[in-house]
Amino acid sequence: MDVTGHTSFGGHGDPPQGPQKAASIRDVAAAAGVSYQTVSRVINGHPNVKEETRKRVDAAIQTLGFRRNATAFALASGVTRSVTVITSNTVLYGYAATLQGLEEASRAAGYALGVRVVTPEDDLDRTIAAAADTGGGVVVIGFDAIGAAALDRVPAHVPCAALVEAPRPGRTPGRPAVWADDREAARAATEHLLSLGHETVHYVAIPASTGTRRLAPRAEGWRQALEAAGVAPPPTSGKGWDAQAGYEAGKKLARNKDVTAILCGNDDLALGVLRALHHAGRRVPEDISVIGFDDAPHSGFVTPSLTTVRMDFHGLGRAAFGLLRAQLDTDQQESAPVPAEPTLILRESSGPRDA
Repeated sequence: MDVTGHTSFGGHGDPPQGPQKAASIRDVAAAAGVSYQTVSRVINGHPNVKEETRKRVDAAIQTLGFRRNATAFALASGVTRSVTVITSNTVLYGYAATLQGLEEASRAAGYALGVRVVTPEDDLDRTIAAAADTGGGVVVIGFDAIGAAALDRVPAHVPCAALVEAPRPGRTPGRPAVWADDREAARAATEHLLSLGHETVHYVAIPASTGTRRLAPRAEGWRQALEAAGVAPPPTSGKGWDAQAGYEAGKKLARNKDVTAILCGNDDLALGVLRALHHAGRRVPEDISVIGFDDAPHSGFVTPSLTTVRMDFHGLGRAAFGLLRAQLDTDQQESAPVPAEPTLILRESSGPRDA
């Protein structure tokens, strides 16, 4: 998993591009020659401060570029700062679990969390402006095309953090962002199926986040594993995110007797594939092995239980909030938490060819 605050498209070996450590309230106090309690009174508009002292503190604030610690202000004043999440979906497991991680982290830091669901018909500029007007920052879940488009429209002056698809090697997003290395995870899942004796692996894909990407990172990892093994990748299947899309793709794959292994872009697709294979009389894993992605709660309770890639969406949400909080709370010393790496969870739906 990678977390970046870079604003250029340098590789991971580039020197740090992030800003210098922000000034704290104690830095302002030292520059103005007063106590930090006096600085706090000035910031909060307390009347019992001499005008000369207030001017010195204001001058130090301007010189140092100090911004008030939002959490401390919320605790002292009873006014809660807010953060708005922009997303196109709140139902699919990856989105819902990410939102849960964001909510838990924001609540612990004294922030209220709002959610704005965007659709293709929405005016993105107006939606983003409304989110920014709440006075807090913005978190964009950019797992899909709508979210990626929304992220591109966030003005540079608006504090923002994003959750995005894994960028291509050597590139980083233009805004502070967090992602999981699902490209490498898909590669490992495909290699696992090949190691079980399957001659090839078919892929039921989720859509890429932008129209300019020919393949999403999970599809890229799948393709790379096959090509490294000297196997020509078969055409991908799938036209959506949900179980119905998986079912339609599964019906077509079930008719092909040469299909012995299927990797799915998420667990909802895998659920539909499993149902289609059952209806076609194809046994799992005896005839066809199936692997999902995300480790949604239902994946361990279907029959057969689903082999899948576990993704730490809760951790991704917490990490994204940490990146945003670093922009809003200048005294914040904690670094953004690091989510767990994707992990292949072996269950009943995968096995050796001709098991």
